[in-house]
Amino acid sequence: MTRVRVLLADDHQLVRSGLRALLESLADVEVVGDTGDGREAVELTAIRRPNIVLMDIAMPGLNGLEATARLRESSPQTRIIILSMHASANYVAEALQAGASGYLLKNCTPGELSLAIAAVARGEVWLSPSVSRPVVQKYRDAGAQLGKLRAVLTPRQRETLQLIAEGKTTKQIAGILGVSVKTIETHRSLLMDRLEIYDVAGLVRYAIRHGFVQTD
Repeated sequence: MTRVRVLLADDHQLVRSGLRALLESLADVEVVGDTGDGREAVELTAIRRPNIVLMDIAMPGLNGLEATARLRESSPQTRIIILSMHASANYVAEALQAGASGYLLKNCTPGELSLAIAAVARGEVWLSPSVSRPVVQKYRDAGAQLGKLRAVLTPRQRETLQLIAEGKTTKQIAGILGVSVKTIETHRSLLMDRLEIYDVAGLVRYAIRHGFVQTD
């Protein structure tokens, strides 16, 4: 029987190690790599070609939702299951809109994780049972509106917004993205014009409100 190839992406080493140990105990799963960085998850997927990526939402630099959207374009054959502590409508709708095939809460049982991987590998969509049917419909209805929100910004503008909200300086952002400081200043200016927000504090509030970054 062909085993399902899985890549793990979670910025907590302890969580990642625990998930890896659990998955490696399953006869029908092969773990092909792990990372704590969203950008590296995209790169590793292109190299390792997993069937499924288990993706945390909250990761520095490039969050799981942005990484998911990129993977749907660069590696459409790979399916993504989002791992999250949050069961809110906004997070689930954002995940589905970004292209995730599954949404698992981090308090799920090992059995549910195994079932989710098997279902998504078959081409199905899996949501944690604690997400009730009426709420799922609400997520779907909200998805179209959230999609419009994301469409307001380009992928690079969303990436820049997250890094600004994480407290990175213009120079640091330029280094992370491999572009000039002037280019980042241009991105920030266009970002502010597009959102009609003209101060960094306002951008941070927007980023938190729309799930680009999370607060503890």
